[in-house]
Amino acid sequence: MNITLNNGVAMPAIGLGVFQTSPKDTVDAVAAALQTGYRHIDTAAAYANEREVGEGIRRSGIDRSDIFIETKVWISDYGYDATLHAFEKSAAKLGVDQLDLFILHQPLPTAFEKTIDAYLGLEQLLADGRVQAIGVSNFMPEHLATLRERTSIVPAVNQIEVHPYFTQPAVRQANADLGILTQAWSPIGGITSYRGDGARSTFTDPVILAIAALHGKSAAQVMLRWQLQLGHSVIPKSVRAERIAENFDVFDFELTPEQMGALDALDTGVRGGPEPDSITLAAFGREIPEA
Repeated sequence: MNITLNNGVAMPAIGLGVFQTSPKDTVDAVAAALQTGYRHIDTAAAYANEREVGEGIRRSGIDRSDIFIETKVWISDYGYDATLHAFEKSAAKLGVDQLDLFILHQPLPTAFEKTIDAYLGLEQLLADGRVQAIGVSNFMPEHLATLRERTSIVPAVNQIEVHPYFTQPAVRQANADLGILTQAWSPIGGITSYRGDGARSTFTDPVILAIAALHGKSAAQVMLRWQLQLGHSVIPKSVRAERIAENFDVFDFELTPEQMGALDALDTGVRGGPEPDSITLAAFGREIPEA
């Protein structure tokens, strides 16, 4: 299943995410995903596993032209020239000449000029044919509004935290109003199981489990199907071959309007990831090594 981006580029709706995946596990996970049928891999310079993503792609035996590769510029490489160089570093680590989707990893609210300059760098890479599409991640409506005032090209995607416990309706609406695809990170709410504070998890939620039982599917498959029916792109993460395959097996059932509404109603409004306005170079800056 492909989604057509706002510039006409086709992107597979489901991709493999590799956030917090060790280099060794990344190679195996990427190869397993591609053998399963995935054709979209999402990584980032800050994940420190782009090189292993490239190795997994080569090991899979799947032709590069059949694979959609997405990666991200980290805030330490924001700025026009720095972002052009960030492309060179990422492309070299991945072992490719062109990226399918290149996005800014976070807004820098306290240094938004650098964010603007970084996006202008993305626009240049697009014009030069080095990337097929450009976008952003974790941008809130006010960040999108300012970006649109200062740049020429509407982002193809905005990758944000979305799962049944945190649905971000205002951001999704802002995306839709601008013709930007919502791409969900933590699409099955994995982040809700990491806290260890006794808080409920999407994986054990009785509403999700009840819907899953009706369809003979897992909680994860129900959440991914919910996302797809909302029109989102999803990038579930796993390092286990059986889970990677399970997350891809979501095209043979459909949730009813009532089930979709029940999942929507689980929203807690509680963000699992960092607040976008808390991202600063002082707190989160780190050097991204050369290739």
